[in-house]
Amino acid sequence: MRQLQLAVDDRPVADVEVADTVLTRARGLLFRRALPEALLLRPCSSVHGAGMRVPLDVALLSADLAVLGTQVLRPWAVTRPRRGVTQVLEAPAGSFERWGLREGSRLALTSA
Repeated sequence: MRQLQLAVDDRPVADVEVADTVLTRARGLLFRRALPEALLLRPCSSVHGAGMRVPLDVALLSADLAVLGTQVLRPWAVTRPRRGVTQVLEAPAGSFERWGLREGSRLALTSA
């Protein structure tokens, strides 16, 4: 997986892994001993917590990386598909609060 730098409203906040193939999206965060700072799944319109043991912060994103919605995804829960969502950002629970990421935020990706 490729690694990029994630910025929220022009502030660098974390390294992000990009899952943009069928295999990397299917694996997501499953079976990892340690979670990355963030994982961007694209294309993707919803995610599930099947097999996860910890809650995750999840942001539903538009094609231009605008945050359309956020939620804490509990193990075995599912996000509902939402119009306009083409990408999903996942991070350990509590990350979005530390980063100041909320609905309406604008994200940017740059080379790490």
